[in-house]
Amino acid sequence: MAEPERTTERRMRPAPLLFEPSEAAADPEHFFDLESMEDPHELLVRSTELTLAFRAASDRAVEYQAMAAAQLADPRRFDRLTPGDIGARAGWTEDYARKMIEFGRELLAQPG
Repeated sequence: MAEPERTTERRMRPAPLLFEPSEAAADPEHFFDLESMEDPHELLVRSTELTLAFRAASDRAVEYQAMAAAQLADPRRFDRLTPGDIGARAGWTEDYARKMIEFGRELLAQPG
C-alpha cells in the first residue's frame, strides 16, 4: 500500500487510460494492444506511458481514499466511524487508517 504523502512537485501528465472493448478485455493475453506491437521502441514508449498512467491513477485513488476516510471519521458526523472501522472496511490496519484520516484532512483543508 502506498504511503499517504503528497509531493509538491508538479505531476507529469500521463497518457490517458483508454478503456478496452469487452471482447478484448475478455482475452487474458490482450493488454491495451501491447501484445500486437512489433517495434520494441514503440512498445517501450507505450508501455511506459501506461505505467505512468497507472501510477498516477493509483496515487489519485489513494488521495480519494484518504479524503473519504477523513469524512467518515469526522466527529461532526452522527454516524462517524472509528479508525478501526474504517481500516476494516478498507483492508488497512487501524494505525494506517489513522494516517490516512490525517492525510485526508490535510487534502480537504487545501484550497481549491
